Amino acid sequence: MKKFSPALAADVLFYAVAAWFLTLGILRYFRADTWVCLTAATLVALAAGGTVFCLLFTKRSRRLLGKKEREERDALLLHLALEKDERVRALLLEALIKDGSDAHCEGDALSAGGEPLIPLYTMEPVSADAIAGLLKSFQTAPFTVACNALTPDAEKLLASFGRKSMNGDETYALLSRTGCIPEKRICGDIPRRTAKTRLHAAFAKRNAHPFFVSGLLLLIMSLFVIYPVYYLVTGSILMITAIIVRAVGYA
Repeated sequence: MKKFSPALAADVLFYAVAAWFLTLGILRYFRADTWVCLTAATLVALAAGGTVFCLLFTKRSRRLLGKKEREERDALLLHLALEKDERVRALLLEALIKDGSDAHCEGDALSAGGEPLIPLYTMEPVSADAIAGLLKSFQTAPFTVACNALTPDAEKLLASFGRKSMNGDETYALLSRTGCIPEKRICGDIPRRTAKTRLHAAFAKRNAHPFFVSGLLLLIMSLFVIYPVYYLVTGSILMITAIIVRAVGYA
């Protein structure tokens, strides 16, 4: 069973607290008794927290890689696709040796476990035509293709001839566990400020925090003022905004 991560705990706590204060504010607006407000708010908060936990835990447990790891993997594969062939071979050779494989390099040929390992990192998935060219070159000799990804036809063709592949996830795992991921990567640190990135920043999940805090403070202040309607309405709007941004905003 996967561990209850801090990020998941923060999400569950966020929705539970937001549900508690929203329910309390709505019931107070309709002049419900204090004990009714507190009891109902607590029950709603527990229900909301439990529901969010079940949904998010199931969703996150299915993820193979976290967001940070996916970004690092994508940056690495982009680097391999743009890097010179000899440097890619040298990087893979270093990683394979550290991983305990019987690997060596003779000229432009990289071998691992007694079989040729062919780096073919490209921006697009490797096509069936590229695999057919390799099958012509090696004929009956076994080999492994190291690439970002294969097209479905290329994958079927490779499997039908009993040849193997090492895809982008496997490449990232190899370089990651051997500590061979380059610190400086091609295009790894180039900022791209486009309209889409600015939109992502405006509706980022992290912006839920200031909305949440502002709404929470207004709802708390409504408990101590003579005319609480303004604080209840404004605070509830801010809390709802925080929930929407947190739920559907950009990561």
